Amino acid sequence: MNRLVAGDKAPSFTLSDQNGEDVSLTGLVGKKVLVYFYPKAMTPGCTVQAQCLRDTKTELDAKNVVVLGVSPDPVKRLPKFIEKEQLNFTLLSDEDHAVADQFGVWGPKKFMGKEYDGIHRISFLIDENGEVEKVFNKFKTKDHHQVVLDYLNQ
Repeated sequence: MNRLVAGDKAPSFTLSDQNGEDVSLTGLVGKKVLVYFYPKAMTPGCTVQAQCLRDTKTELDAKNVVVLGVSPDPVKRLPKFIEKEQLNFTLLSDEDHAVADQFGVWGPKKFMGKEYDGIHRISFLIDENGEVEKVFNKFKTKDHHQVVLDYLNQ
């Protein structure tokens, strides 16, 4: 994995959202964008992380931050996650993990003694000009939102 770092230009990408509509990072120039990668919708850790972002959306909006959750889930799975958890931000499907590869978050993982390739739970704050401003890679799922807010409030 060759992960992006602060100062790197964010890759230009277009992915389908929960409604099957294309969302492009280039369409969000002028706003900060939190691109957060998560392994799988409706799993315990991913649910807690999404709920906390949902509950802090007003604070993120006040900082001009758009939240984009990216996972290898198929588009058809995303509306179920949004509806079940009443999520108020966009989820994107990266089934072939091409965008995860570009950000450097797809790679070897271990879980319960098994090794496999998957998404590493890492978030990138992209600034208004499309550059990586901050990489968040050390957090617990229940604290992710607070780590982001603490950074934005400093």
